[in-house]
Amino acid sequence: MSENNNQKTNQTEELDMNHLMQIRRDKLKELQEQGKDPFEITKFNRTNTAGEIKSNYEKFEQKDVTVAGRIIAKRIMGKASFCTIQDSDEKIQSYVSINDLGEESYKAFKTWDIGDIIGITGFVFKTRTEEISVHAKEVTLLSKSLRPLPEKFHGLKDPDLRYRQRYTDLIVNPEVKQTFIIRSKIISKIREILDEKGFLEVETPILNTISGGATAKPFITHHNALNIDMYLRIALELNLKRLIVGGFDKVYEMGRVFRNEGMDIRHNPEFTELELYSAYQDYHDMMDITEEIFSRTAKEVLGTTKITYQDQEIDLTPGWKRISMIEAIKEVTGIDFNEINTDEEAVQLAKERKIEIPDKTKETRGDVISLFFDEYVEETLIQPTFIYDYPVEISPLAKKCPNDKRMTERFEVFIGGREYGNAFSELNDPIDQYERFKKQVEAREAGDEEAGMMDEDYIQALEIGLPPTGGLGIGVDRFVMLLTNCSSIRDALLFPTMKPIKE
Repeated sequence: MSENNNQKTNQTEELDMNHLMQIRRDKLKELQEQGKDPFEITKFNRTNTAGEIKSNYEKFEQKDVTVAGRIIAKRIMGKASFCTIQDSDEKIQSYVSINDLGEESYKAFKTWDIGDIIGITGFVFKTRTEEISVHAKEVTLLSKSLRPLPEKFHGLKDPDLRYRQRYTDLIVNPEVKQTFIIRSKIISKIREILDEKGFLEVETPILNTISGGATAKPFITHHNALNIDMYLRIALELNLKRLIVGGFDKVYEMGRVFRNEGMDIRHNPEFTELELYSAYQDYHDMMDITEEIFSRTAKEVLGTTKITYQDQEIDLTPGWKRISMIEAIKEVTGIDFNEINTDEEAVQLAKERKIEIPDKTKETRGDVISLFFDEYVEETLIQPTFIYDYPVEISPLAKKCPNDKRMTERFEVFIGGREYGNAFSELNDPIDQYERFKKQVEAREAGDEEAGMMDEDYIQALEIGLPPTGGLGIGVDRFVMLLTNCSSIRDALLFPTMKPIKE
């Protein structure tokens, strides 16, 4: 179809929509003139939901109930009609007749539109086709829908429009609602697991004067009263570890973090992160907690630890593979970085393998190891796998390995070729931390917008004394994607970030 024909089609659809909306506004005006404005109703006493009635028919058979919901289907048949309403958890049919309602109420009912929200009082029965229904004795218009839903409830398939109009998406695509019900259960289960383990849930600031705790480009805003720029947090880490310094042994926070980066099927500028910290533990303990969170949540929310994600069979049962980054690279490529000891050797190997190093400041053995892992290994990790011992160059907040000071006690967990969590034996040496912050500052001054800043107050906290501590971060949205089989992070967020439409 040509561009001109597309424009004509869009203009015709817009005219049709305007006409339909005007008809509905005229109906509302008529109701208001009759003193029957539905928007003046402030409360409706609903006794039961459709789901309760349909799952316990024997209990409700021939009993009076009052239900409420949105009209999603209607069949007018002279002196008797059927309509179907949809509430928060189910849909249910109602039989409506002139004999039960009276001529005036039945006449009004016939003018109501698909999308209107109504209340129905009547008794529960089964039709000849065995469909559980409500035989209406009284119907009430509770809210007038002034904009028609997508035609025949199949008109909202464009993903972009679905994300922008999530309210409509939830109405016409009921399976979407189920995703977010599961999301809520996942978050509740994570909290339950951590609370049982003695972790204290806390809240830390979203606005900070320093961007830290991760390597990411922050969002910058301005505080007018103080006349200073502030940063939306890119991680929860540093404030939570301050609390460990202050004497809390186990803390966690689950909340939004913000990163001013690109968007794709795995990244949204704001996302939900879980971070937890436990004094006197290390990254091996964090592996155990990670396994329990993933496997137990799957078992208790979905009923199984064996799931299918994007056509891949994945087993979340505890006992996940644990392998160092260097060993994982060797396993896939045959290259052993334990035999490559200088930056020059590593950079030469990268050139031979045609692996591009992003800038001169990253021409180190550690950065090359990370690039090799990203290039060759990550996508092969389908079953849950802990990759541990990361180069110090890419782990500014992790404690160095006692047996190899070039590496750190850090792991990431991979499932289905994607990263889901990141953990450290936390660096608690203030002198070492200060030197690593300095390197981050140097990288930032050299043009790396993702590099961290110097946080003098955090150094001061470490000087007070941070006990040996294990820390863990899990991307909650990605975890939801995994357990709900969503291919895009936008399907796991009720309101993903969208580029505004220019009128």
